[in-house]
Amino acid sequence: MKHQGKFSLAKHFFLMAVALLGAWLIFPSISMAQPFFKGAKLCEECHEAETKIWKKTKHYTSFRTVHREPKSADKPSPKKILAAVGGQKRMKRNETCYLCHYTLEQKGADTKPAAKSGTSCESCHGASSDWLALHDNYGGKDVKREQETSDHKMKRVADSQAAGLIWPSMQFEVAENCMTCHGLAHPDLKADDLAKMLGAGHPINPNFELVKYSQGSVRHRHYAPDIKTNAEMTPQELARLYVIGQAAALVSATEAISKSGEAKYKEAQNKRVEIAKSTLSKVSEAAGLLTAPTRENALNFVKSIAGKDLTGVIGSMLPAKTDYK
Repeated sequence: MKHQGKFSLAKHFFLMAVALLGAWLIFPSISMAQPFFKGAKLCEECHEAETKIWKKTKHYTSFRTVHREPKSADKPSPKKILAAVGGQKRMKRNETCYLCHYTLEQKGADTKPAAKSGTSCESCHGASSDWLALHDNYGGKDVKREQETSDHKMKRVADSQAAGLIWPSMQFEVAENCMTCHGLAHPDLKADDLAKMLGAGHPINPNFELVKYSQGSVRHRHYAPDIKTNAEMTPQELARLYVIGQAAALVSATEAISKSGEAKYKEAQNKRVEIAKSTLSKVSEAAGLLTAPTRENALNFVKSIAGKDLTGVIGSMLPAKTDYK
């Protein structure tokens, strides 16, 4: 009977393992662990030009400066905000501050994360632990990028996207990430901390607009075949990006309004909704999104305007290049 019990137990664990393996095979996108940030240095190996641009932005330089910024007329002392929020007294270790101000890197899934840079590549394009190897594989160990076949590239792009990579062409998804922090709408940002932050003077900018903030100092559009040129968008591309940014802002703000009852926060989120609706109401394809501001409807809207020239209705609303940040 003892042997039978052992065999039954072994059989039980074997069947559990088979079931888990079967679930993974059926749903391969389900990861056994949360993806994590591996750091910008790994991106720099292939994206040197983009990295040089990043190192001149506030996203990069803030790593060494944001916690030291003195109090001014429009900005409170970071120490005051830290004291209000509580917890760790260093921004780089404070669980509220590092959500947006830093990139927490890990060498492996079981290693302790640490703030190694400010807002970086993975902040916008997704934690790379699950997709980096797929993204870097051009068809084998010794196959260079220029030797990759078109079929392999198509599969590589699809596989890395399924593993969490947000490609530059996925403009709504990139915009979503922008709105997470620039709209103070991070899902892990607690309502109580929001009230404390804003009470201590933390800024919130309901007028954040995607073209203005993405086509200035942070623009890094080094695309084949002329990868040495940081390509500017055409007026048609800018108009589409403008409304995609407003779509992302509308969804973000609509979801965030109920996040906190703090008056300043609700006022800012309502202002974001108002601005987005004012713009999107000029685009007929946005009717469904305006009726129900969900992520699914926003993605459908983005598909509906692919390749369309919206300059006639949006062109005059675009920010001037001199206003780019």
